[in-house]
Amino acid sequence: MNKKNLICILIALFQMPVVFAGGILTNTNQSARFIRLVALDGITTIDAAYYNPAGLVKLNDGFHFSVSNQSAFQTRTITANFAPFAGYGDNTTKEFVGNASAPIVPSIQAAYKTGNWVLSGNLSVSGGGGKATFNRGLPTFESSVAMLPILLQSFASQYSLPVTVDKYSVQSYMSGASYIYGLQMGGSYKINEMFSAYGGFRLNIVNNAYEGNITNIMINPSSPMSGFGSGEMISANAYLTGLASSPILAAYKDVILGYAQSTQDKHLKCTQSGWGVTPILGVNFSYDNWNIGMKYEFRNALNVENKTEIDDTGLFADGVNTPHDIPGLFTVGATYQFPKLLVSAGYHYFSDKQAGMANNKQKSLTGGTNEYLFGLEYQINDMFAISGGAQVTDYGLSDDFQSDLSFSLDSYSIGMGGSVKVAKNVLINIGYFWTNYTDYKKNPDNNSVVSSLTPLMTLTYSRTNKVFAAGVDFSF
Repeated sequence: MNKKNLICILIALFQMPVVFAGGILTNTNQSARFIRLVALDGITTIDAAYYNPAGLVKLNDGFHFSVSNQSAFQTRTITANFAPFAGYGDNTTKEFVGNASAPIVPSIQAAYKTGNWVLSGNLSVSGGGGKATFNRGLPTFESSVAMLPILLQSFASQYSLPVTVDKYSVQSYMSGASYIYGLQMGGSYKINEMFSAYGGFRLNIVNNAYEGNITNIMINPSSPMSGFGSGEMISANAYLTGLASSPILAAYKDVILGYAQSTQDKHLKCTQSGWGVTPILGVNFSYDNWNIGMKYEFRNALNVENKTEIDDTGLFADGVNTPHDIPGLFTVGATYQFPKLLVSAGYHYFSDKQAGMANNKQKSLTGGTNEYLFGLEYQINDMFAISGGAQVTDYGLSDDFQSDLSFSLDSYSIGMGGSVKVAKNVLINIGYFWTNYTDYKKNPDNNSVVSSLTPLMTLTYSRTNKVFAAGVDFSF
């Protein structure tokens, strides 16, 4: 088992947000109206508390609230083609499936308007928001274990030892949860009938929890010599430790003990926490049936601190800080209101490449994230409305950025739903949001190798995503 590969994957655990819509570390799905309409960057409803806070000056005087919950469900599939996997009794191609779920992702928008002023706030899960679990571990983990029979067979051949090994087995588990809680506060001011401005901030509180292990590594050594194996599956660590104590192999003791050490059970259990502040500025322009909103969120430079219970890698010492910046975000959106039809569009740019990540991972990005959003809402009558929208997300990805537990995929998403006005000041929103991802095939030339004996491994990353949402808007 190659320790370097184990370390690389455990590092990846600390970069595993469960993002639903938005950039690599940012969620932009902050209301049920977003799920059913998608493009909200130019709106002036209560959802603007997050999407276009300068546009809140279009509200009536008084208190306004929106409360939403989203239930998101993802699968992450890594298809690995690696010849030594056949030693597990499988094909050379294996699928490793991770399930990520976030049944409760709440958000609250609030605003109080009086005259030309609006005080507003937003409470949400602004990043992450769920837990992902790989019950069979990860391909990079297993590829290291799969190489063990090949390396041991090479060692036996090199020193003319009558031992054969051609099978292995391993138990592995990976789980990670990531949450960034955001509390946004700010004020908007109506300059005149056409222009308004906003200034505010978001307090970001990060809480991550990670757990993983590789256990019960077994091999099937066989030899005509007594005590060197009979072909049954046995503990690799126990076998190699016993082999190292054999007087016949005294000259190779240190080498064999090195193999034995690499096959010991490995465990990791760690949480991380940190906080930071994002300054936010916004402007809004209205003319006739047009409304245009712009917002800029500055980069929030922050670190998260390890709180480690178990760490068999020796890399995640308790109290050590890791970069976890929240990237800058620029949004612009426009709406045009026909008598019964609202047309909306928006654009997002996330400056991911300038946001510090663990091990400077951001430097391997080719650029920031671009998102393009479109939406339509048709008012059937005074009570019912239907809507739909689309979002296209384009990341600046590279092979070096992608890893087993932390990979992003370009995508397009479709949202749909409707609203019901159940009272003069009460509106219910419901929606469904589905994402189609583009598979990413990682160039095998960029995979690290265990030794010159290691064949190349091809990795294909895939994902599915669906979100259900419901919410209520009310004012008084």
